[in-house]
Amino acid sequence: MNWLSPFQYPFMVEALMVSALVGIVCAVFSCYLVLKGWSLMGDAISHAVLPGIVLAYLCGLPLALGAFAAGLICAMSIGWIKSSTRIKEDTVMGIVFTGMFALGLVLFTKVQTEAHLNHILFGNLLGIEREDLIQTLVASCLTLVVILMLRKDLMLFCFDPAHARAIGLSTAMLHYLLLALLSGTIVASMQAVGILLVVAMLVTPGCTARLLCHRLDHMLMLATLSSVIASCLGVYLSFFINGSTGACIVLAQSFLFALAFLWRGRQTTRTLGR
Repeated sequence: MNWLSPFQYPFMVEALMVSALVGIVCAVFSCYLVLKGWSLMGDAISHAVLPGIVLAYLCGLPLALGAFAAGLICAMSIGWIKSSTRIKEDTVMGIVFTGMFALGLVLFTKVQTEAHLNHILFGNLLGIEREDLIQTLVASCLTLVVILMLRKDLMLFCFDPAHARAIGLSTAMLHYLLLALLSGTIVASMQAVGILLVVAMLVTPGCTARLLCHRLDHMLMLATLSSVIASCLGVYLSFFINGSTGACIVLAQSFLFALAFLWRGRQTTRTLGR
């Protein structure tokens, strides 16, 4: 077996570069998502973008625009229902995202499209088209730039919203900005792993780094490193086992999380032993 054979194909090199970029964006945002406790929100919005994708296709608009709009509608609907009722937020999330995802499935099955459902649900990184590639690059870069520019404000909002409000920050603006960035990150990752697996890209790197780090800067660096390694490793292994690229990326991230968990347990045992 030639272990360098994947690098002989341009589509594999392209897939490795795109997966690394998407891994960076997801890892950086994952840290804030984990600290804020919005892991389920990422799951909700990633599933809720499907009807927006179908409607965008029908209107001749970019699929990313429909996905982004649907994600914002989902997030705002969750906030509105939660503020208007006594139902807990996690329950509202479950109701909204399952309803929107079901609507998207109905629309997709009733509308004649050239798009393949599996590519939308599970990603098509190895067969990504030039237009989708540009879309992913633009969405990734814009999202990453905004996150890095406002990283201190977002950090304070995630750790202590009351203090952020006391020093004059608009917590409402940061709340909706975080939701918009979440939608943008999902759009950027959609072509890589699909809308069903994107939640793993948004949660696992941050959780892995949280096990090993106590400072946000260190957490961001470790999450990014683990995400890039897992993304490239998943693409590389999928070439040899002929498996789903997105699923291989997620499995690689889960493996790194397991290693971090075991390492953390070992260090804790040593400390207690002393």
